[in-house]
Amino acid sequence: MNNNIVPLNELISQFERLPGIGKKTAQRLAYSILNQPPERAQKFADALVNARQKIHFCKCCQGFTDKEICDICENIGRDKSVICVVAEPKDIFTFEKTREFSGLYHVLHGLISPLDGVGPDQLKIKELMARLSDSTVKEIIMATNPTVEGEATASYISRLVKPLGVKVTRLAYGIPVGGDLEYADEFTLARALEGRNEI
Repeated sequence: MNNNIVPLNELISQFERLPGIGKKTAQRLAYSILNQPPERAQKFADALVNARQKIHFCKCCQGFTDKEICDICENIGRDKSVICVVAEPKDIFTFEKTREFSGLYHVLHGLISPLDGVGPDQLKIKELMARLSDSTVKEIIMATNPTVEGEATASYISRLVKPLGVKVTRLAYGIPVGGDLEYADEFTLARALEGRNEI
């Protein structure tokens, strides 16, 4: 750091830990906070602590919620026979923007990646399998990114699910290989949903 103000350096360091935030952006954010009136900075701090304390995993889909079961899982209008499996909670919101999917979701909280020390046991796969214990679910849509890790995860889950008589499909490649769902537009995602393939 180029100053000896310890609290400022600590604030910059914390911003730098966020994904996609480099040193210069972290500095801009820190100075922006310091230029706010104290009550606005306090509201920001309160919102951060409040979100971290009150938001947890949905008992059903493992997505984020501030209730026991999220609004999507509780919605009686959703198609309970189809579950779209995604890697991260943010992927749910990406799909919801398309307004093309009316089923339920399941969040894995990561992808199988042996190089990073992430195996199936570190993901929410057991919770997914528990949701298939009755005959309600007819189809699982594997909506992981089209990367090596995403494909490995989709293939692993497919091998577990198929013996249960549940159809397993994969998103069509309207999403570029190596791309992130987070950056796909609504049209691309809608086409990918329509053209999904069984795996």
